[in-house]
Amino acid sequence: DERGLLFPRVVGVAREWQLPALEDILEEGAEQELSQAEIRAKVRIIEETLKNFGVPAKVVEVNQGPTITQFGLEPGFVERKMRDGRVRRVKVKVNRISALANDLALALAASPIRIEAPVPGRSLVGIEVPNVSVSLVSLASVIQSDSFRNINSKLRLALGQDVAGQAVAANLALMPHLLIAGATGSGKSVCINSITTCLLLNNTPEDMRLIMVDPKMVELTIFNGIPHLLVPVVVEIERVVATLKWLTQEMDRRYRLFSNVGARHIDMYNEMCISRGEEKLPYIVVLIDELADLMMVAPDEAERYICRIAQLARATGIHLVLATQRPSVDVVTGLIK
Repeated sequence: DERGLLFPRVVGVAREWQLPALEDILEEGAEQELSQAEIRAKVRIIEETLKNFGVPAKVVEVNQGPTITQFGLEPGFVERKMRDGRVRRVKVKVNRISALANDLALALAASPIRIEAPVPGRSLVGIEVPNVSVSLVSLASVIQSDSFRNINSKLRLALGQDVAGQAVAANLALMPHLLIAGATGSGKSVCINSITTCLLLNNTPEDMRLIMVDPKMVELTIFNGIPHLLVPVVVEIERVVATLKWLTQEMDRRYRLFSNVGARHIDMYNEMCISRGEEKLPYIVVLIDELADLMMVAPDEAERYICRIAQLARATGIHLVLATQRPSVDVVTGLIK
């Protein structure tokens, strides 16, 4: 049976899958807050430093994030003498605030400082100052947030918190593929583990299946044994190409199934299956932990299959999550982009 690959073979009765409770699986995070006195001291330093350089501005809001605190500045007015002798009040130019980034970093004894001028959608200039101690962002707090709950999708992901401390969530079904890039130790594998945990908490093996590729052999192998895996975690590079080849064949097979019933995408096809009492197709999410390793060993085949999947697989419910230390052109080639 060509559909047999995708479902755990159980003899006799159909399996009744039950999703785990969030409280039993994830720990609550302890939020670290900056003290009000600390915030007031920083606000005073920012305002006084700018005033000393002839740039009047007022801090009107403070947003605390896990690693950065964002201060929202409202530029003030300076008096300028006109040719006819009249004095006119003129709003401070934004680029004068941006030019003082190094002076602010020196005054606050914090580096690096980022000045966002202006904050998108606001009439404020944002000054982002690193916190002395980085607070832990718990997965549970992001999953319980409104921004995560408001996404109506099986493939919703909790990504973390932004600089203002707001929870950030995304819908993998709309992306439709995801590239995670960053230097060693910046948290790529943690991000992949969080994404996997989110998917497992929201989907039964009937809804979604996983393919995991882990050339490091230590990061994703802890997931071996979960019922969502189509194959055990792939650690041999030689088997990765065969797995990607099977995936493109599965994509083509799904398009043929859609064509036979006149469905345009997986959701439409699954609705037809449910109405006829048939088994629905699960989404397939492919997680590759180090793409650079794969592109060094088998660049031609890997590029060909990844390109095909990236271009065509969204409608069939197949999504890629790729992580790499080097998102340079020899790893993420022009074709893949």
